[in-house]
Amino acid sequence: MSVVFRGGSVVTKDGVVVADLMVQHGEISEIGSGLSADEVVDISGLTIFPGFVDLHAHLREPGREDAETIETGSRAGALGGYTAVVAMPNTDPAQDSVMVVRFVRERGEAAGLCEVVPSGCITMGRNGTQLAPYESLAKEGVRIFTDDGNGVQDPLLMRRALEYIKKFDGVIAQHAQEPRLTQASQMNEGFVSSQLGLKGWPAIAEESIIARDVLLADHVQARLHICHVTTRGGVEIIRWAKSRGINVTAEVTPHHLLLTDELARSYDPIYKVNPPLRTESDVMALREALAEGIIDIVATDHAPHAAETKECEWQEAAFGMLGLETALPIINMTMVQTGLLTWSQVADRMS
Repeated sequence: MSVVFRGGSVVTKDGVVVADLMVQHGEISEIGSGLSADEVVDISGLTIFPGFVDLHAHLREPGREDAETIETGSRAGALGGYTAVVAMPNTDPAQDSVMVVRFVRERGEAAGLCEVVPSGCITMGRNGTQLAPYESLAKEGVRIFTDDGNGVQDPLLMRRALEYIKKFDGVIAQHAQEPRLTQASQMNEGFVSSQLGLKGWPAIAEESIIARDVLLADHVQARLHICHVTTRGGVEIIRWAKSRGINVTAEVTPHHLLLTDELARSYDPIYKVNPPLRTESDVMALREALAEGIIDIVATDHAPHAAETKECEWQEAAFGMLGLETALPIINMTMVQTGLLTWSQVADRMS
């Protein structure tokens, strides 16, 4: 069975071309003009992208199926244009064993909507005290190791993790947060938090960990990835690290490219996220960094919750926001319509 999608705008590395695209046996076989097939679908006025890849999604299964399952998360990913989604390991039980990693991958294959790629924990149970069994997880295909939701606070443990993953061509993905500086924090520390009387989450809590870890990565010559960068200062540290040739990459979420801490004035818990929404100055810095390539990729940090944990008072609400279905329109609004990225560059940063 072959299908030709005719008349659409096809996004490639070299630009956007109006062309026919042929799919045979489920795979793209040719891009050209005047192609014929068993079935022809007219998609004039529509755009075809390479499949998007999300490095950071919380699919909640196992353990929190009331919030999301791998199947429902896969549906959201497919609707958003994602053909591969990395499942974060803060499940219950955590993805620190072959059994759980295999379960997540098999559930993704059963759903059959996009590739679900399990990440592994940096530490057992994400508790920050004992390294996870990297070798056995790597044999299961795991290459991204993260304690996302928690940061690795012990610098010696972080050094050892960076050293060990080199053997497997892996990457440590750090949730950059110093918990002593964010204890009981509810939103970005600044003018708005002072006015609202909510405990502030200072930018330095993120930036201090980024600075420490890029230096550790340089010291042991390992790969480091910074999750959900949110501050102007964090961008400048990453810029410096890249100028020094340190092997660091970084991601930004759609919501941190669009929204600011001013929205906390509504007390609507939909805007309560970890890390928090920052200032307009930070948002502009993040957009510029994504355009320059200082930030490498858009990652959704898709974080669903059961309704009762978000539809409550701000102080009691869970941190998190959905992202898989809305990422592309937000990138269009913040990066394409503002002239910061072309569609080909969007494909580069999302695929």
